[in-house]
Amino acid sequence: MLDLLIQFLVNTGYYLADYRQLIMLFFGCVFVYLGTAKKYEPLLLVPIGFGILIGNVPFFKGFGIGIYEENSVLHYLYFGVTTGIYPSIVFLGLGAMTDFSSLLARPKLMLLGAAAQMGIFFTLLGALAAGFLPREAASIAIIGGADGPTSIFLTAKLAPELIGPIAIAAYSYMALIPIIQPPIMKLLTTREERLIRMPDPRDVSKKELIIFPVLALLLCCFLAPTALPLLGMLFLGNLLKECRVTDRLAKTAGTSLIDIATILLGMTVGASTQGDVFLTPKSVGIFCLGAVAFSIATASGIIFAKIMNFFIKEKINPLLGASGVSAVPGSAREVHLMGLKEDPTNFLLMHAMACNSSGVIGSAIGAGVLWSFMAK
Repeated sequence: MLDLLIQFLVNTGYYLADYRQLIMLFFGCVFVYLGTAKKYEPLLLVPIGFGILIGNVPFFKGFGIGIYEENSVLHYLYFGVTTGIYPSIVFLGLGAMTDFSSLLARPKLMLLGAAAQMGIFFTLLGALAAGFLPREAASIAIIGGADGPTSIFLTAKLAPELIGPIAIAAYSYMALIPIIQPPIMKLLTTREERLIRMPDPRDVSKKELIIFPVLALLLCCFLAPTALPLLGMLFLGNLLKECRVTDRLAKTAGTSLIDIATILLGMTVGASTQGDVFLTPKSVGIFCLGAVAFSIATASGIIFAKIMNFFIKEKINPLLGASGVSAVPGSAREVHLMGLKEDPTNFLLMHAMACNSSGVIGSAIGAGVLWSFMAK
């Protein structure tokens, strides 16, 4: 009996626990706390945080339990991450929920979404200088696009061993937008600039809204064909919404389907952060470079808006440049709140969403360009 009891105790997680797993369990609890108590992007942080807990419960190798063990349930669920299935489904749902009318009403705001992608390419150089391999550097750089699904998609293609730290870094900085972006916005703008009022956008016709996803797909994917898995799904979802004859499909894509994909994506990405795999010097470097990428992306959009104001008569509120990153709708909401602090009657949300939605497109194109170069 004593031998059986000892054997049972040896097989428990209490005996098998490693300090690295305990560290990751702590961070999993922090993610759950931030998502539930602080309400920082709860739809992302709660499944990711709980996934970290799942992935770091100690167990015997070879039982088909862990996410990296073939034939385990978690391994099969993780297949949707490594193949890019979950990110593509998320983009489908995102398209079904996105209203591009504010972007079509003021197309020049699209330039701010493009400018914010400078964070990607500056970080690429920084990661290469820090000693990362080209494929790893490209995967780290995409964090600057502030788009979790895009980061996961590109990393799965170029550096699958880094999916865990890159995904956690991308989603962490997306959740910390209320902390990261406001100081940068205040530093780079004057109060006079923050008070600039944007005119009401023009009405966009139904025909324009239907033509846009078709035309945008052709223009963007002819430029970067490797962005097709993401942008193809994004624009399909948007067409389902705008054509008004596929309401059932658009509703499913924008609710049930994207919710299922988000749960599985978040949980499996969290579970991939096993302590013995995740806690490495590379992970620390990725988190540092990710913060730089996100900050540069925010600053690039603001600075470009200020440059544009030198050449146009109708001035743009430079705060809108911060919403050029594709963290939808967090960065647009933060720009709107910053504008309201300066003037409670200055509503920037619709204009910020125009930049935000163009940032989604821009980051996907950026990922496609990096993939096409690094895959060779």
